[in-house]
Amino acid sequence: MTPSDPYKILGVERKASQDEIKKAHRKLVRQYHPDHNPGDAKAEERFKEIQAAYDVVGDPDKRKQFDRGGMFGMGGGGGGAGGPSGGFSAGDFGGFQDILSNLFGGGGAADGAGTRGRGGATAGGPRPERGADLESAVAISFEQAIAGAQIPLSVATTQPCPTCRGTGAKPGTSPKVCPKCQGRGIESQGQGLFSISQPCSRCHGSGAIIEDPCPTCHGAGQQKTVKNYKVNIPAGVREGSRVRLAGKGEAGRNGGPPGDLYVVTHVAPSPIFERKGDNLEVEVPLTIPEAIRGADVEVPTLNGRKKLRVAPGTKHGTVQRLRGEGPQKLGGKGKGDLHYKFVIDVPATLSAEQSEAVEKLSAVMGDDPRARLFS
Repeated sequence: MTPSDPYKILGVERKASQDEIKKAHRKLVRQYHPDHNPGDAKAEERFKEIQAAYDVVGDPDKRKQFDRGGMFGMGGGGGGAGGPSGGFSAGDFGGFQDILSNLFGGGGAADGAGTRGRGGATAGGPRPERGADLESAVAISFEQAIAGAQIPLSVATTQPCPTCRGTGAKPGTSPKVCPKCQGRGIESQGQGLFSISQPCSRCHGSGAIIEDPCPTCHGAGQQKTVKNYKVNIPAGVREGSRVRLAGKGEAGRNGGPPGDLYVVTHVAPSPIFERKGDNLEVEVPLTIPEAIRGADVEVPTLNGRKKLRVAPGTKHGTVQRLRGEGPQKLGGKGKGDLHYKFVIDVPATLSAEQSEAVEKLSAVMGDDPRARLFS
């Protein structure tokens, strides 16, 4: 995980002025504020981390304490950002915000059941945990990818146990505050100038223990199930596109939000069209006479057929484009183009009549096209 150094979190140097720190904080708050990122758990977590970091270096006194190494028994100013003297890991310490809240007004384990722990839960029960994201794949035809489709999908997932309602404890009982960590979910060990924190060995970081497990889920708080969905595949998806279904992933634990479901599309190839980014390409064969003198040729489109004018003297590999007649661009940004690549169809064998015609054409054309290579 990214080192939870408050300077690094805010993107400023250790020698930055208070005004620079304040400006950086304002910019990040605007970017990650939950009101601007509804339902985005990662943005919300980032916002909390930013606020926690600013609580330290945004206050001149707390900043001096941190820089002197007065926090957590660690040296804050001896190393660079994230260095061995000043860095610490959010994973190692059970969350940067938890430790800061304990130090600066958030209360410690001795505050009792009212103390808020990691993830926003109280020490009186297990902390909410967001459910895991799930990924599933669907196979669709080329036509479905172009037009969009509704695809049935069955997903193996979990749901909160109906007996204990997700607590993991037998009905009529409730999880207890872990006596080893007092509900903090972490335990610390001092080693000289350093203090190492890790998940509690008794409750494994949850902050609570279940003395009387639920008979249905045996303390897990969840049950396996299969959910059936009808997934709306938007027009314009391509091979490997990911469609996000918010809140359709694994159920959260202890009242936490569910994860998301990501549906990956596998698109069958088309015998005619080849995907080229936002566009489609079609190879259009031309006879030698058509390439020389020009012609009107019929070409396929996504909505039937259309005639294209082939200019006289068209070379092999020439591409003609029809703007805006390709597939829908994802995100509602209009449509791509259709590219028609002209390829000269040269017969492998000739009849006697064709050979005679080619000889006459060669005699009439006369010029050697390679002569300029040696001029």
